Amino acid sequence: MTAQEKKYKGTDKMAEIICSDSLLLQVMTRFGMSLGFGDDNIVQVCERQGVDSNTFLAVINFVSQKHAHIENNAQVSVAALLGYLKQSHKYFLEFALPEIRKKLSLAIAGEGNELSDLVLRFFDDYMGEVRRHMEYEEQEVFPFVESLEEGRAVDAGSISTFSEHHDPVDEKLNELKNIIIKYYPSDGCNNQLNAALFDIFSCEQELKSHCKIEDYLFVPAVKNLIKGL
Repeated sequence: MTAQEKKYKGTDKMAEIICSDSLLLQVMTRFGMSLGFGDDNIVQVCERQGVDSNTFLAVINFVSQKHAHIENNAQVSVAALLGYLKQSHKYFLEFALPEIRKKLSLAIAGEGNELSDLVLRFFDDYMGEVRRHMEYEEQEVFPFVESLEEGRAVDAGSISTFSEHHDPVDEKLNELKNIIIKYYPSDGCNNQLNAALFDIFSCEQELKSHCKIEDYLFVPAVKNLIKGL
């Protein structure tokens, strides 16, 4: 059975699931969890590190099964998901995207041509779009959800607006990838540029997964919270 077919359970050992699917390492990090699991299982590690185990299991199964249908959304903690999403935003905006920008800049440093300027401009525009989307969530959506958690009556339509606001920002990134792959000149093997391009592909997949978690885990959990008010 592959990692994508397996449904993880609370009794599975944390060290073993991380070794079976390295993508789960990022999930663990965004829940604020640290290494050093020993032979403890998922529930034991979550309890020790103050993480809701039902939410952790929902996310890792969602990620490992490539966004399969999620059951028992009512068992997902909105507060735990909110913390996870905030840490994800911090990872993309403060680490992943700036690091790719550095790699791109180093790879084409000294080229001094219009194409190299275009590559950096496209990436900067893409970063700007991602930042604007995440800032909207931080400033509008998350405070709305926090007010729900506190039991305050608010406009329930706001969460539907959030889903509609989830416009894809893939088009500009696709253009950037095509420029590099199809048109960027290279004298022989350019390890730096290839490494930057690989990171762009990886980050793109992570961002898509992040958006799916928002749409298929976070939004339904918030709607369940609204129903309970």
